[in-house]
Amino acid sequence: MLASSANYEITWEKLPDDFVLDDEPVDNINQPSLAAALTESLEIAGKLPANSLSTTNYGLCATVNQKIVVKAPDWAYIPSIQVPREEVKRSYTPQLQGDIPVIVMEFLSDTEGGEYSIKPTYPPGKWFFYEQVLVVPNYIIFEPDAGELEVYHLDEQRRYQLQSPDTNHRYWIAQMGLFLGVWQGTRENRTGYWLRWWDDNGELLLWGSESVNQERQEKEIAQQRAERLAAQLRAAGLEPEI
Repeated sequence: MLASSANYEITWEKLPDDFVLDDEPVDNINQPSLAAALTESLEIAGKLPANSLSTTNYGLCATVNQKIVVKAPDWAYIPSIQVPREEVKRSYTPQLQGDIPVIVMEFLSDTEGGEYSIKPTYPPGKWFFYEQVLVVPNYIIFEPDAGELEVYHLDEQRRYQLQSPDTNHRYWIAQMGLFLGVWQGTRENRTGYWLRWWDDNGELLLWGSESVNQERQEKEIAQQRAERLAAQLRAAGLEPEI
């Protein structure tokens, strides 16, 4: 049975200035693109408040039994930080510097990353850290090659439970006020599966390139309508106003 954080002393302390953070490359070339796509659509939709923090391979910290633990999920979202952004350049400590992340994501790769590890001893596994230490409400595990998505949500006993998608194969993330789902297509020369956001009306949150294309199409449609109307007026013997 998974150990409970009740058996551990969890404190929230500032990371020492001389603490050496891991500086390893990401496991997969696709991971930064997947993360950037999630953040970009939120920003364009106006859903990234000035004091929020979206992170990519960035250290989330806690002190467990007087030992500093740092995990760097592939993507995470923190609704509000309570300190100047200069203070969270290197890492972020929930409770001390702001809100607990409402969602963390791990993208599976060829390298074993321990996304399912419930190891409670130092250094604790990712699953244990997110569930029992940080108490993150939503934990996402995504396999981008196959497009397989697992969404876990904390239950009343503070355990992650696998969620079922709705009829549109999406998951409601209440703390974000958005649906999360898998989308297949091309972005930045990568064709494959992506994680995308939809609003509560089922509208897809667009990327920048999509927004530009949509605006162009709307202008073309409006121009075509204007030309048809002008032709109809001329056919009726009327000169359209320019």
